Amino acid sequence: MPRPATKPRASRIYPRRRRYHHGNLKQALIDATVHLIEEEGLEKVTVREAAKRLGVSSGAPFRHFASKRELLTAVAEQTTRFLRDEVLKAIAEHADEGPLERFRALGDAYMRWVTQHPTQFRVVSDRSLVDFAGSESLRRDNDEMRSLMHTLLQEAQERGLLRAADLNAIVLTARAAAYGVARMYVDGHFAQWGVDDGDAERAFDSVFDVFVAGLRAAN
Repeated sequence: MPRPATKPRASRIYPRRRRYHHGNLKQALIDATVHLIEEEGLEKVTVREAAKRLGVSSGAPFRHFASKRELLTAVAEQTTRFLRDEVLKAIAEHADEGPLERFRALGDAYMRWVTQHPTQFRVVSDRSLVDFAGSESLRRDNDEMRSLMHTLLQEAQERGLLRAADLNAIVLTARAAAYGVARMYVDGHFAQWGVDDGDAERAFDSVFDVFVAGLRAAN
């Protein structure tokens, strides 16, 4: 049986490291922080604790990250880049299909990423933890994914596949639906709605089926 969402499984992005010997300390600190969150929770994260787990001097990491906020921002930047790549890959794999099918593929890629990397989702979804406004990388990657959503829906509208509606409102609603289901998953709400954690992607499919059906123009 899958582990509860409140106890995320180890990330598939970051290889597990226990001791640091040489190489890229900045990346090692990001890796260690993810494992620290998985094992102890966000409240236990500090730059010094990440350094302690790597076995390096307490002062060395501060050359890369002056604060917990900077460290978590780096985690968010890296994982958002991976998410963007997964979304782009999914859309490319459905390049020969219609805009709503590609839009659906984008949503599916997002939910797969959440179920595989719940720890990272906890970080990137909480703006109070990171310096979103100060991170060019986070703003750029998020803007790119939002622009992709808008472009696909605009194409669908131009081809007469959508009911008449404000595209910006549709994009916001789609984001709210996807984020809401993802948040319910990582916060452990599924059980009270009769959904097993292992059925998270299927639950998202059901929500998105309703959403996309409501968008389609009547034949």
